[in-house]
Amino acid sequence: MKSKLILTLFTVLALFSAGTAQDMNNVKYPEMQKISSRRKIVIPDIPGFVTLKCDFHMHTVFSDGIVWPTYRVDEAWTEGLDAIAITDHIEKQPSKEYISGDHNASYEIAYPQAIEKGIILIKAGEVTRTMPPGHLNALFLEDVNRLDVEDVTAALTEARKQGAFIIWNHPGWQAQQPDTCLWMPMHQSLFEQGLINGIEVFNEVEFYPVVLDWCINRKLTVISNSDIHDIISDAYYLETQPRPLTLVFAKEKSSNSIKEAMFEGRTLALFNNHVAGREDLLKELLTASLTIKLLGNAKDKNEKRYEIINNSAIEFKVENQKGDLLIIPGESTIISALNPKYYENSRIINLLTGSNSCLTTNLLYK
Repeated sequence: MKSKLILTLFTVLALFSAGTAQDMNNVKYPEMQKISSRRKIVIPDIPGFVTLKCDFHMHTVFSDGIVWPTYRVDEAWTEGLDAIAITDHIEKQPSKEYISGDHNASYEIAYPQAIEKGIILIKAGEVTRTMPPGHLNALFLEDVNRLDVEDVTAALTEARKQGAFIIWNHPGWQAQQPDTCLWMPMHQSLFEQGLINGIEVFNEVEFYPVVLDWCINRKLTVISNSDIHDIISDAYYLETQPRPLTLVFAKEKSSNSIKEAMFEGRTLALFNNHVAGREDLLKELLTASLTIKLLGNAKDKNEKRYEIINNSAIEFKVENQKGDLLIIPGESTIISALNPKYYENSRIINLLTGSNSCLTTNLLYK
């Protein structure tokens, strides 16, 4: 009996040791794996509208990009975007020999992922021509294939028939305009026909100041896009600021509301901690971002102490009438002694209203 008990105990110990040895040959460290999480881009809403963060220009392997369409959705979700448009070139598909599918394929592949992630995906395509007129994105399309025609005006006319919003891309791209940005007779013709509705004032890493003037003077919608072909995290320092974005002030978070807002020109271009566009929208954004409280008198009898709370990710750079610079960091609070009379006509130098102008406001009495 005693020998049987010893044998049983030995067997249990042997099995336990074997199991332990097996476990020790497969030790997992799940904490090494990156957790899928979404950043938050803090840009406040303005009265009557929600502020949506959008990128309307990007590419996949279905034109000259290097990623699968669903990857663009995942990137956008991770970064905190609300809406994107995959705008693969209609006429430029270097991978066509290896990848089957028509001009709607990138949208159709990405759409289920966009639904799952809560990203608004806009069906779109890029009409690709030499200058003039250059490259143009058509957004809110029904069928991208119908734009695959030889004549550029015919392609854009078809886009308009489908209710598209048409953007002139990177008008200052030196590969097509090596000397300067030019508004050519063909662009005037397309504009008069309603075949240009907005222009990129910013593309990838390039700002075109004169284009901002074009948009303001012609009441065209300002656009800022990444035009990303590679992996977005390899292209930008996303830890410090978002990719170039178009801020759309929509009545609600929906594709139809974005479209309505874009045709009404309710957008601002966000890039490199600058915001460019209509003066009224810039003023609304600044007002929604800053909460300013008078705390009392300062040591200097001409100054008062103010608490300034910035509820936005945007860092505001304020130049007063003496030329002094006041920095209001994003998502932060500062307390500063200021002379109110020198801030009656403050210049917010990173809120751009034109090629040579910025928003001017009475900062302390917004």
